[in-house]
Amino acid sequence: MSFWKRKKLLKAGDVAPDFRLATPAGESKTLEAILASGPALLAFFRADCPVCQFTFPFLDRLYKAAGNSAIQFFGISQDDARPTLAFLRDYGISFPALLDEETAGFAASNAFGISHVPTMFLVEPGGAISWCLDGFSKQDLEQLGAKVGTSPFRADEYVPEWKAG
Repeated sequence: MSFWKRKKLLKAGDVAPDFRLATPAGESKTLEAILASGPALLAFFRADCPVCQFTFPFLDRLYKAAGNSAIQFFGISQDDARPTLAFLRDYGISFPALLDEETAGFAASNAFGISHVPTMFLVEPGGAISWCLDGFSKQDLEQLGAKVGTSPFRADEYVPEWKAG
């Protein structure tokens, strides 16, 4: 039995659906409560996804560079706590994660219309999506970096222009 429901992927200009997801430690968070502290980047992933493994260290650079900027970062894992924590540790990810587990029917992933990962949304207070990326795009991550005030890429590293999610 599949919990994936085909739905159109939300895009910039759409309103993000509220959700309630647990952290790996079991604390519950809603999107509404997250947005009360400002805009949030929601980055959906799976621990075994090679493109997620490639992308998330660049997101973590932005998170660290953002410091106390107005943008919050949250990884939203389609795995349970154990592989999620291993992913965060193995790839050096320091921003918080939430769990969108199969046992709950991938509720947030389905509500956002996600069919593959990584997929990222920048959600503004009030719920409007202002930026979306499906897969990996160097140019789009550079746009996100401009919003944070830094580049996710170093001048001395080769980064491909695009990778499918």
